[in-house]
Amino acid sequence: MSSIRRVLVTGGAGFLGSHLCDRLVADSHDVICLDNFFTSQKSNIIHLLGKPNFELIRHDVTHPIWLEVDEIYNLACPAAPGHYQYNPIKTMKTSVMGAINVLGMAKRCRAKVLQASTSEVYGDPEVHPQPESYRGSVNTIGPRACYDEGKRAAETLFFDYHRCHGVNIRLVRIFNTYGPRMHPFDGRVVSNFIRQALRNEDITIFGDGTQTRSFCYVDDLIDVMISMMNGPDEFVGPLNIGNPGEFTIKKLAETIVELTGAGSKLVYKEALEDDPMQRRPDISLAGERFGWTPGIELREGLGRTIEYFRSIDFDAFRAPTPNY
Repeated sequence: MSSIRRVLVTGGAGFLGSHLCDRLVADSHDVICLDNFFTSQKSNIIHLLGKPNFELIRHDVTHPIWLEVDEIYNLACPAAPGHYQYNPIKTMKTSVMGAINVLGMAKRCRAKVLQASTSEVYGDPEVHPQPESYRGSVNTIGPRACYDEGKRAAETLFFDYHRCHGVNIRLVRIFNTYGPRMHPFDGRVVSNFIRQALRNEDITIFGDGTQTRSFCYVDDLIDVMISMMNGPDEFVGPLNIGNPGEFTIKKLAETIVELTGAGSKLVYKEALEDDPMQRRPDISLAGERFGWTPGIELREGLGRTIEYFRSIDFDAFRAPTPNY
């Protein structure tokens, strides 16, 4: 295969997808960004539109599309609870039909295909931190199941296509990630807290704030995602990617208030249904396979993210759903 590859990125105008497109375009690959712009923004990739090795297609991954590619990164799916719960059936279809469509393309083109799965497949974990071998604790009939179970079904499809048809797959499980280009109304905890702090609004915490998360800066995540795609074919995953540094939601809120210099107060509301109490990746396999550990600490990454949020006009962004 030529060192210059034809690469499809579904969900390529989203937060993670746009950073991935940046890296692939900079590496001189021929990049096709496919997105339906449900929760993503054209502003995320507008700087790439004039590049000769970048192409944008508005398309919904639940519908088939015929392209000739060497590699596929399947990132398409709303990832914030308010957005994926807004239309849970469509969320499930995006995960399942999207996986079937990209796997069918990969089979036809003999392309490598990477599935961006999620730490949500572990549910509210009973094992901590979560290794790839942990099978999860998911409520299959809860309000978050459309995303959790959709991603689990996509993992099943990827491995069945690999076993039955020899499709060259990769599977990564992404833990909480943050950084510039997060949508200010995406409902994620980092973007919510930064937006509220910069507006000197109360910081809204659901639950008592003792629940924990691990936050990975986007550049670190893209590094290991590309390493996984370029890695040996005999290792298909799953692979946890995230930052093992663990923080309470209350500590995150206090740090953002401090870094922004806001006068915001912390306000506590009723906990959300099926919201996991703890989430932290075991990334020893990523270290063993790729020598990877995240390099950006939380305060540094938050500083860069806050700088981005200061540079944008919140009024220029439309909340994708009424949930936020």
